[in-house]
Amino acid sequence: MRTYELSFLAALPEKTFDSLYCRWLQGDELPDDWQQFFSGYQLGLEAGKAGAVAQDVVLKQSGLQSLIYRYRDLGHLLACTDPLSPCPVDHPLLELAAFGLDENDMDTVFSTRRHYLQHASLRQFLTVLQETYCREIGVEFMHIQNPDERQWLINRMEPVLNRPQLSVAERLLVMKKLHEAVLFESFLHRKFPGQKRFSLEGGESLIPVLEILVQACSQAGVTDLVMGMAHRGRLNVLASIFGKPYEAIFAEFREAEAVTNGFAGDGDVKYHKGYSTDRQLSDGMLHLVLASNPSHLEAVDPVLEGKCRARQDRYGTDGEKRVLPLLIHGDAAFSGQGLVAEVLNMSQLDGYRTGGTIHIVINNQIGFTTFPRDARSSRYATDVAKLLACPIFHVHGESPEAAVHCVRLALDYRQSFARDVVLELICFRRRGHNEGDEPFFTQPVMYRTIAERPAVNRIYADKLVESGIERVLLDDMATQITNRLDAAFAALIPELRSISIGFKEQWQDLGREYQPYDQSTGLPVIRLRHLADEITTMPDHFRPHPKLATLLEKRQESLQDGIGIDWGTAETLAYASLLSEGHSIRLSGQDSRRGTFNHRHAVLYDLDDGRPFIPLQKSAAAGGSSFQVYDSLLSENGVLGFEYGYSLETPNGLTLWEAQFGDFANGAQVIIDQFIASGETKWNRASGLVMLLPHGYEGQGAEHSSARIERYLQLCARNNLVVTQPSTPAQVFHLLRRQLKQPFRKPLIVFTPKSLLRNPLCSSSLDELMEGSRFQELLISGNLHTARRLLICSGKIYYELLRRIAEQGNDDVAVIRVEQLYPLRTDLLQNALLRCSPGTERLWVQEEPENMGAWSFMQQHLQALPGSLRFVGREADSCPAVGYHRLHDEQQQMILARACS
Repeated sequence: MRTYELSFLAALPEKTFDSLYCRWLQGDELPDDWQQFFSGYQLGLEAGKAGAVAQDVVLKQSGLQSLIYRYRDLGHLLACTDPLSPCPVDHPLLELAAFGLDENDMDTVFSTRRHYLQHASLRQFLTVLQETYCREIGVEFMHIQNPDERQWLINRMEPVLNRPQLSVAERLLVMKKLHEAVLFESFLHRKFPGQKRFSLEGGESLIPVLEILVQACSQAGVTDLVMGMAHRGRLNVLASIFGKPYEAIFAEFREAEAVTNGFAGDGDVKYHKGYSTDRQLSDGMLHLVLASNPSHLEAVDPVLEGKCRARQDRYGTDGEKRVLPLLIHGDAAFSGQGLVAEVLNMSQLDGYRTGGTIHIVINNQIGFTTFPRDARSSRYATDVAKLLACPIFHVHGESPEAAVHCVRLALDYRQSFARDVVLELICFRRRGHNEGDEPFFTQPVMYRTIAERPAVNRIYADKLVESGIERVLLDDMATQITNRLDAAFAALIPELRSISIGFKEQWQDLGREYQPYDQSTGLPVIRLRHLADEITTMPDHFRPHPKLATLLEKRQESLQDGIGIDWGTAETLAYASLLSEGHSIRLSGQDSRRGTFNHRHAVLYDLDDGRPFIPLQKSAAAGGSSFQVYDSLLSENGVLGFEYGYSLETPNGLTLWEAQFGDFANGAQVIIDQFIASGETKWNRASGLVMLLPHGYEGQGAEHSSARIERYLQLCARNNLVVTQPSTPAQVFHLLRRQLKQPFRKPLIVFTPKSLLRNPLCSSSLDELMEGSRFQELLISGNLHTARRLLICSGKIYYELLRRIAEQGNDDVAVIRVEQLYPLRTDLLQNALLRCSPGTERLWVQEEPENMGAWSFMQQHLQALPGSLRFVGREADSCPAVGYHRLHDEQQQMILARACS
């Protein structure tokens, strides 16, 4: 019957049905079956409407939750952060319609457990979200994977609408620092027209940001603030934050004699120099450091991180919280320089972490003459920092209070989570790339806008006057600063001669000048054997790989028998001896724990559960020192820079970086050229860093044969580096010990072997490590007095020459191995050559092509000594080595034949 009726209704004309339904609604009498039908029909309609209302409420509640999430995630797209562009007013992803909401819902009250308001109207929720995320601060933080970190940020931003709560005194401090920043730049522009200074004009808000950060450090437990930055704004930071005397800065512009401060080096331009000072704050002392930096943008980043890590290690368990790394970047450099990503990648690695770095990006919206559209593929200059899942604050560069709020939040976040945080000040560059540049050539529209912008101190002063602060107070503040500048400019330069830099604190007992070290670095035999026991004895219930157990047994046996000591054993003994004497050691590089060539095994792993064991920690414990060894990330530039920075803070420790292959150091050439080779003569900053560079021709092709000896020798002058190629285990033992026993520190370049690590000929006796022995700059084999031919060489080729000489029975051939290429002991060479007869033929023999290796360097020194000189080696080439093993063997045999025939 129901099926029939339904079929009947389906066939009923729509108008007839509507007419009957209207009559039923009006109360007209209808047949009983129609009366019953329309009663049920009405109940169904009312239930459907109630369900639709409930569903609508659920959808709108869900829409609110999505709206909150999206404002937190994308609100920065509506933030007003660019002083040169109109503020954005809408975005399709943030329209109410995108969440199923409209204006009719503005006064509807919603509830949520995920927001501090909990019960509020849509209008109230929108106000909080827009004020927090869409004003002068745009925040990117929803990419952070840790929900606790996200909620921590939400709890500190939304309840205060991301607005600073500054007292009158704090506002006046911000005003003072803005005045100092602006007036300093304008003063320099007037007094030294046309001179390069890379001014901060357009980004002066950086100065109050740094000042507030400095003031907040003591309360946060920071005792050392270590800063790295490139040249733009550096002079302003030195004057306004570090308190470097105006007189000293003006003297540098005048290139006065006084600015050398008794330092007899090459010096550097004023906007590259470092500085350090102690600032007395209301609740403690803060040590401020600005690292020296070349013009290579971002090159200082890993150096600074290494400096901070060394200080943190020195302070102990609370070191990370006490030492704060701060890096100031330019926008084009932050997005364009690969070193930035390398350093960011170090942030959470055990060997390189520094408890989080605060990054401040000064966004000038242009790189020299290049627009952002030509400089990066990402929306923001800071997008590379998202690889760390850290918060990024984009701030209007003319809103100093907003920037101050963000830097306080950044410091609190860093201290709470030991993670990096990025603050981008979006501003502009008022002048050209430097003060002699004309920006209107390439950016005429932008610079018309910039020319119309008042200075930020005027903008902020007007704001303070509107808040009730008297303008005369602000004007008096500016007058006092101007008077200080005028007085400093008129001061007598000789008053600056008392200023001194470098070689303080832990460096104070070390000298500056290189001198040959002829004292013994050997040890008593009983001491050597005791150290051997320490480095070869494993803990109970520890099961190493069987091959490693055999290796340790051989190490022990060689020291007990007194012969056959290999490279790995001698190197490890050197570390053990230094550790036991109280010198800490840090070694890092790609695969350095084991050693690329399987010779070191500084860390052993249990075969059953993989737990590590570091034998050298016994020696460290005995000496009250520490031994750190790390397999580094796959980076040369970043890691070498880090280790160089570490060495600057640890003159009494041994800091080593090992290249997986010597030529890998090519990827760190900027660090080598700008810091390691020239840092002392430019900035009076010495380093005892050791670079271990595997070198030697084994027929493995061009990529892993040469460590480019010629490049390091080309950098050598004024005893700035020590360049060596030790050829025996005893030599490396003494060389490493000598590095800390000398009364000075110089970077040490060590060309280490590969195939020699397991060559039976390349071994040493216990006698060569004992008291009275030391590193020999030259090693002589054969009788110089009777030699018909004298072969002078360095490195692995010696053993091949020795074998060929023995095979041919050439008793009248002598060999001199040059173990230290620079500083070259020409006195020892001359004495050796004087022992030869006048007719002795002299040959320089090397594996490398004629235009590579040590030949060009040695030629100039050897030709100045008695007798003629001939070269034996590979022909000049554009490639360090051939890629075919057969061809390599042919070339090698030809070298040996020419040298020994």
